[in-house]
Amino acid sequence: MTIPNPVFSTRISRYGSEALREAALLIRAGEPVAVPTETVYGLAADATDSHAVAAIYSAKGRPSFNPLIVHVADKEMAERLAEFSPVADKLAARFWPGALTLVLPVRADSGLSPLVTAGLPTVALRLPAHPAMRALIRESGRPLAAPSANRSGAISPTRAEHVLASLNGKIRMILDEGPTSEGVESTIAAPEDKRIRLLRPGPITAAMLQQATRLPVVTGTATGPEGAKIEAPGQLESHYAPSKPVRLNALKAEKDEYLIGFGLMPCHMNLSPNANVQEAAANLFAALHIADASAAERIAVAPIPNEGVGVAVNDRLRRAAA
Repeated sequence: MTIPNPVFSTRISRYGSEALREAALLIRAGEPVAVPTETVYGLAADATDSHAVAAIYSAKGRPSFNPLIVHVADKEMAERLAEFSPVADKLAARFWPGALTLVLPVRADSGLSPLVTAGLPTVALRLPAHPAMRALIRESGRPLAAPSANRSGAISPTRAEHVLASLNGKIRMILDEGPTSEGVESTIAAPEDKRIRLLRPGPITAAMLQQATRLPVVTGTATGPEGAKIEAPGQLESHYAPSKPVRLNALKAEKDEYLIGFGLMPCHMNLSPNANVQEAAANLFAALHIADASAAERIAVAPIPNEGVGVAVNDRLRRAAA
């Protein structure tokens, strides 16, 4: 389903009770609103309204085969939308609210728009930790579909200004509650009886999933004839991309390059002078936005250790450079 994409006057409203009420009214009227989560800013709309979900796809220019994460206010709301196995229950108890998205069998009576699941028999659910997103779900009384609030494939937004730069004129309202804390999108996992499939790395690492369940964690999509199908957001090969070419594992800047550093090194901007991967994750997308707006023709990024949330950072960088 597609709908015409009108041009709106987009404004940034500081998060508070009045802005929250206005945002909820827009949600109930079928319009998307940009709102912060602890990972990145999301473009939220009523997940039960196909016209509202279509407005997300339209504003982002997002392909309709790419499913959306549905955000819920509590576990009870999640259980009305999807079937929870004992393994899923264990993961939700350990990591919700937080930066873990669970891909679960969708309930026949969920009431969700089929556009949210992109025709799949599963739905991606998250109970976010950020008070603004949870308050908006409660105030609007709806589960909210919310991909990152940016043009499809572009750098994810970690500040309200990033949203405005990407979606100005496409939506009416951005709720501003400052920069996000995690800086990379949620981990996406599909729990099974004897294993967990990691569909997108994020702040909740494979080691954390394994420790919580005592099950092996494997990377990738389902096997078989449907194995190559997009099962969850963030699986497109080219994604999170600036407008400029990106070179990875750079130890120094070449001519016409903006160098994003890590650890003690000469660079234009450093993700973490102390070589802390969590700090690097929090600063990653902001650094890419700054580099993309610079006068340099290309972007170079220093090597990042592939450990902990560094796995997620390297995943985003690889897709940015694809």
